[in-house]
Amino acid sequence: MVPNVLVFAGLDPGGGAGLAADIAAIGALGGHALPVATALTVQDNNRVHEVRPVDPGLVTRQAVALIDTCRIDAVKIGIPGSRENAAAIAQLLQRLRAARPGLAVVLDPVLASGHGDALGRGNALAALAELLPLATLVTPNLPEAAALGPIPCEHVLVTGGHGEGDVIVNRWLRAGVEQQAWRLPRLPHDYHGSGCTLASSIAARLALGEGMKEALEYAQDYCHLTLAHAISIAPGQRIPRRILHIH
Repeated sequence: MVPNVLVFAGLDPGGGAGLAADIAAIGALGGHALPVATALTVQDNNRVHEVRPVDPGLVTRQAVALIDTCRIDAVKIGIPGSRENAAAIAQLLQRLRAARPGLAVVLDPVLASGHGDALGRGNALAALAELLPLATLVTPNLPEAAALGPIPCEHVLVTGGHGEGDVIVNRWLRAGVEQQAWRLPRLPHDYHGSGCTLASSIAARLALGEGMKEALEYAQDYCHLTLAHAISIAPGQRIPRRILHIH
């Protein structure tokens, strides 16, 4: 059977980020996404105009229908949409971990859009507080890592796309100690959905049974390739081309 990745994220009608990015990246890397919608958004490839969190009871029912039927091989979490949704997701993760203690959970701690637009109701940091300790891996960019401070999970991949210079440095920390750094050439455009693509592709490789180092390396190479082949749907930020027939 194809490994299943349970995904909690928002719907981006522009197809650049959120569930659309997760479904494409997970499928491209050999998994199958089980997408649970946490929020509906009004956005394009540049700005977020409105976010409507899904009712937490509906988030739970979406997930339970899948958990009761499908084998869950990994979990990826994007925006919860609200603190109430984050609490509901935390309860679901505790249930999953009771059945599968080693289940990989990848959390992309999105605090705002690239332009600073809010992506949920209430305080985004507070919404993540219950989820961070339940994650196997957290994938903050530099501003998110600074805002989060010490992260209470085993693995952290701090991505350097918001830094300066011609080289992007991504750093893998385990229990706060740097394990490895990857250096990638900075590409010339701005992109919408790169963080979703990276986190989902890591979750897909973990679902396939790869170790953390191998999953991080494969996913970063894949994500960089999707950005190098990114498409334009309108002026402004480009969208990663996730369907590249990569095996």
